[in-house]
Amino acid sequence: MMVSTKGRYALRVMVDLSEHNTGAYVPLKEIAERQEISQKYLERIMTALSKAGFVGALHGKGGGYKLNRAPSEYTVGEVLKLTEGTLAPVACLEDEHNPCGRAATCSTLPMWTELDRLINHYLERITVGDLAKNISNGDYII
Repeated sequence: MMVSTKGRYALRVMVDLSEHNTGAYVPLKEIAERQEISQKYLERIMTALSKAGFVGALHGKGGGYKLNRAPSEYTVGEVLKLTEGTLAPVACLEDEHNPCGRAATCSTLPMWTELDRLINHYLERITVGDLAKNISNGDYII
C-alpha cells in the first residue's frame, strides 16, 4: 500500500481544520498557505471531502470549509479510504466481489489478508483529533 499525495494532503487538511475548529468557515486560501499545498489541487481534495459529508462548504464572501463532526469522530482509515479508494496491500484484496481465481490454492493469501486486517485495524484506531493533539505536542509528523 502506497498512500498518494491526495491521501496525505487530505489528512493534513483535516488536521488543519481540526486545529482551527472554531465553528467558523476557514478560507481555502488560508489552509493552502498553512499547508503549503497548491490551492487548485486542494480544491479537488475539498470537493471529495465535501461530497462525502466530512466537511461543510460555504461559497462566497466569508466562505470556506469546516468540519461537520468533532475531530475525534473521523478516523484516519475513513479519510484514506475516501481518498485512496482502498488500503489493500495487494490487488487481489481490493475488491471482495471479484476475488482472484487462485484464491482457493494461494499459499500467500492468508498472509496478505492478515496484513490488510492489521492495516485497517490500526488506521481505524487513530482519529484526526489524535493527530491534531500529537502535532501540537510536536510528537507526530504526517
